[in-house]
Amino acid sequence: MNDASYRRILVVVDLREDSLPIGRHAATLARRLGAEVELLHVVELLPVEPMAETLIATVRIEDELLEQARAGLAELAAQLGVAGAPCWVESGNVKAEIVRVARKRRADLIVLGSRERHGMSILVNLTEDTVLHAAPCDVLAVRRVRRSGATAES
Repeated sequence: MNDASYRRILVVVDLREDSLPIGRHAATLARRLGAEVELLHVVELLPVEPMAETLIATVRIEDELLEQARAGLAELAAQLGVAGAPCWVESGNVKAEIVRVARKRRADLIVLGSRERHGMSILVNLTEDTVLHAAPCDVLAVRRVRRSGATAES
């Protein structure tokens, strides 16, 4: 697939501090290509025992997490200059939801962050690895900001 065929770019963010630089990469690419941007955040909820008191508190917490994520995505979209872009907040397994939403939205490109790994962490199957192999489209992994504050590209 060549660049000219990217029309819908799905930007996956975890709403941490490195979401803005990842979003900027995607927004810049979208502007250059005349593509649409859609933002996605997945909230991975922990299963709980179905006891009445615990379940009610958990449902409230889950609703708050989803609402915070919606607000965070809307704020990120505004910062990226794509305030009208569709923002999707899903709950479930992060890896599976990214692939599912990419298929459902017919994304041509998924943009997500990539962590630098060393030592034993190389053996861990990170989200970007799974998405890369399961995605219905191309995947662009943007290096995340290092702790020192410099990006991996500088």
